[in-house]
Amino acid sequence: MIATFLIQDGVTNGAIYALLGLALVLVFSVTRVIFIPQGEFVAYGALTLALLDNDRIPATTSLLLCFGAIAFLADLWSMRRGADVRAFTRSLALNLVFPAAIYGLTTVLVPLGLPSFAKALLTILIIAPMGYYVYRIAYRPLADASVLVLLIASVGVHLAMMGLGLVFFGAEGLRARPLAEANYTIGSLMIPAQSLWIYGSTIAIIIALYMFFERTLLGKALRATAVNRLGARLVGVRTQLTGVTAFTLAAAIGAISGVLIGPITTIYYDTGFLIGLKGFVAAIIGGLASFPITAVAAIGVGLIESFASFFASSYKEVIVFGLIIPVLVWLSLSHAFHEEE
Repeated sequence: MIATFLIQDGVTNGAIYALLGLALVLVFSVTRVIFIPQGEFVAYGALTLALLDNDRIPATTSLLLCFGAIAFLADLWSMRRGADVRAFTRSLALNLVFPAAIYGLTTVLVPLGLPSFAKALLTILIIAPMGYYVYRIAYRPLADASVLVLLIASVGVHLAMMGLGLVFFGAEGLRARPLAEANYTIGSLMIPAQSLWIYGSTIAIIIALYMFFERTLLGKALRATAVNRLGARLVGVRTQLTGVTAFTLAAAIGAISGVLIGPITTIYYDTGFLIGLKGFVAAIIGGLASFPITAVAAIGVGLIESFASFFASSYKEVIVFGLIIPVLVWLSLSHAFHEEE
C-alpha cells in the first residue's frame, strides 16, 4: 500500500521533472546554454496563477513590461549606427506594444472571475514571452561565446530572476487552486484529477515536441542548428530565430509546469531553483542530448526521490543529486570530448 502511494507521488513529480529536463535539453541542443534559470519560470508560473486565483493582477505583468523596455533599449543600442525604420517598428511592437497588450488584457480579464482553465492559459501567455526577452537581453549578445561564458551568464540570469521574484512576489509562499477538484479511485489507490492533468500534459508536450521537430520547417531548422550551428548558418538557417524559439518554448514549458505544480505544493520565489536542478539531473543522465532518455530518467529521479523521502528523508536531496556522479564518471571514461565540451 505504502509503495503504491510512493510510486504515484514519484511518477507525478517525475512528470514535472521530465518537462523541465526536456526544456533544458532543447535549449542546450540549440544554443549551447545550460539554462539554469529554467526553474524560475516554474516559480513565476505557479505564483502568477495563485495571484490570478485571488483575483489580483500578477506582478509578472509589470515584470514583463520591464523586460520589454530593456529589450527595446538593447535594440536601440544595436541600431545606433544606422536607422532602420522596419527594424525599429518591429522592435517597438514586439518589445513595448506586445507586453502592454498583455498587461491590458490581464487588467480587463482579472475582475471577470475567469474559470481555472482560462487563468492557466492567461498565466502561460504572461510567462512564455519572458523566454524571448531573457534571450534578447542576456544571451543573444553572447551567441558566439564559449560554453563556459554562457554558463556564467546563466548563473547571473538565475540570480537576477530570483532576486526579481523576491521583489515582485515577496517572501511569502502561495498555492494555486487545482484545475479540477475531482478524485478518482482505482482499487485502493486514489488519484487526484490534478495528477491526471500533470500526466496528460507531459505526454501531450512530448508528442507535440516530436511533431514539431519532425514535421515543421522551424523544428527542422532547430535540429540543424543543434547538429551544426555554423553549418546551419551557412545554408541559410537564421540561428537567432532558432535561439528565440528555443527560449520561448522553454519558458512556455516552465509556465505549464508551474501551472501544474502550483496547486499541489506551496511555491516561494526561490522554489523553482531546486525543482529545476532535479530536471537538470534528468537532463544530465540523458547526456543533454536525448529527449526520450531524459524523460525516462526524470521519472526515475521522481521515484528515487519519493522512496528516499520515506526511508531517508534527511538525505533525500543528497541521494537525488548524487545520481549524476556515476553518470558523469561513466561519460568521462567512455567518451572522448573536445576540450570545450
